[in-house]
Amino acid sequence: MRDFISFDKSLEIINNFGFKNKASKRVFIGDSLNKILAQDIVAQENSPEFPTSGMDGYAIKFEDMQNSLEIIDKNPAGSVVEKEVILGTCIKTFTGSLMPKGSDTLVPIENVEVIGNKITIITPVSKGFAVRDIGENYKKDEVLIKAGTKVGFSEIGVMASLNIVQVEVAISPIIAVASTGSEILDLGVEKTNDSQIRSSNHLTLEALFKLHGADVLQMGPVKDDIDTITEFFVNALSSSDIVVTTGGVSVGDYDFVQDVIKDKLQAEILFHGVYIKPGLHILVAKKDEKIIIALPGFAYSSTICAIIYILPLIYRFLNSNLTLPIVKAKISKDLQNSTNKRVFMACNVEFKSGNYEIDFVGKKSGTSAILTNMLGNPALLIQYENSTIKAGDFVDILLLNSLK
Repeated sequence: MRDFISFDKSLEIINNFGFKNKASKRVFIGDSLNKILAQDIVAQENSPEFPTSGMDGYAIKFEDMQNSLEIIDKNPAGSVVEKEVILGTCIKTFTGSLMPKGSDTLVPIENVEVIGNKITIITPVSKGFAVRDIGENYKKDEVLIKAGTKVGFSEIGVMASLNIVQVEVAISPIIAVASTGSEILDLGVEKTNDSQIRSSNHLTLEALFKLHGADVLQMGPVKDDIDTITEFFVNALSSSDIVVTTGGVSVGDYDFVQDVIKDKLQAEILFHGVYIKPGLHILVAKKDEKIIIALPGFAYSSTICAIIYILPLIYRFLNSNLTLPIVKAKISKDLQNSTNKRVFMACNVEFKSGNYEIDFVGKKSGTSAILTNMLGNPALLIQYENSTIKAGDFVDILLLNSLK
């Protein structure tokens, strides 16, 4: 008799799994896009280093605000004027230019009237107006981007502004992926009988894992016999950090994946069976510092379990600060979960009037094979064990489009 565990206990076990030899590599910043930083990005200087103009105008001494001022020079961006602003004078200064010596305020062009080589200030401004102070962007030794951050366009822009050419990023985990079952066919293979189905699991999971920073070793459909499955696991374990399969973990006569993991590999079973829907028969094992996750065969079930269990593993392998996007949302109908299972139900989500709202329009009910429920603008409603939900309640949902 198998001992099923709670969903919370299964997460605790997964979160305690320790990867060894986490490593990083140096890449050019342009190649760091979507990678995870393995170092803090620290400012080596103030930005700006000197008081700088925030717009086009005239640099003056604030005490001269009410006077007519002589224009003694122009100050284009990228140059340094030698003249100094003294009482009764101003220097025409452009956006991004250093503020001239002696000045402390910038009067915008539209606030003055120019007559010959003099200006009269029509609309006064406050002291220090439009002057960017030293360190306004960032200060020397300030940590601007923390290790564990996923690099996007703004991170690349900041690193470029710091003159950083190369940066340390985490090396991606290698995940070996295969779907098992003699009834499944790979793409392009012709059917020979009506019981055969097209395999999508291995390609769905490959796409999911790649989107979240893993390198994938695609090992395709694997036939349902002990020798073939054993050979797959031996090869996969020698070449990857995480091995993921779909199918063969239930209680059928041909569910050989669990037999190979337990008997042939002699792997340490961390758990086999969780009170969760979908995904009741998920199996997680450890073999020589590698982790094996055997998911159910139904497409929807395997995908949901991969999101819940494997994406957090990828984040931890990368030392990333990413987490699954779980938020509160307002539900449109009553629901009852009278079981001891954590239930993940597909729904539609919209952001309206400052809140997420969910409904179930067009979502199909039935087996765990309905992957089309994850199309559109989907989320997963998280129903807790033995819980009652009323229409209008705020519930926990997992935003699926934020994972794409």
